[in-house]
Amino acid sequence: MLLISLLYAAFGALGYLAFGEETQGIITTNLGQGVISALVQLGLCINLFFTFPLMMNPVYEVVERRLCDSKYCLWLRWLLVLGVSLVALLVPNFADFLSLVGSSICVILSFVLPAMFHYLVFREEMSWRFIGWDGAVVVFGLVIAVTGTWFSLMDILSCP
Repeated sequence: MLLISLLYAAFGALGYLAFGEETQGIITTNLGQGVISALVQLGLCINLFFTFPLMMNPVYEVVERRLCDSKYCLWLRWLLVLGVSLVALLVPNFADFLSLVGSSICVILSFVLPAMFHYLVFREEMSWRFIGWDGAVVVFGLVIAVTGTWFSLMDILSCP
């Protein structure tokens, strides 16, 4: 988790160092037109093509369990993909919405819940030092979630 956090922080810092105050919310829009920008966008599309089914699999399983008696249901999967695609296309300022979700829900899932679960499962075996580390991660996650959510809401509410 620390390595991933450091990679994200380094990527954000390098993006800001490269583009300064002109840094966009979606960093690939700063690349402009050209071969490198097209290759980066192609790489992102290939990544999305291979990771979307993996991310949607739990959704498919829950919906199929409810509506198709736990059987594989191709038409329902196509309908879910169509619904997700329509949301991405039709929701105005979708990037701001993703920023809100990422700063609130994803931070809670990434930092707060794992540290809380670690504490709840191992609290009998943990020393005070590790309890302090879990508490620090929870506090850090909550601070980041509240701050990110606040700024995301301000961006959403200030958009015309």
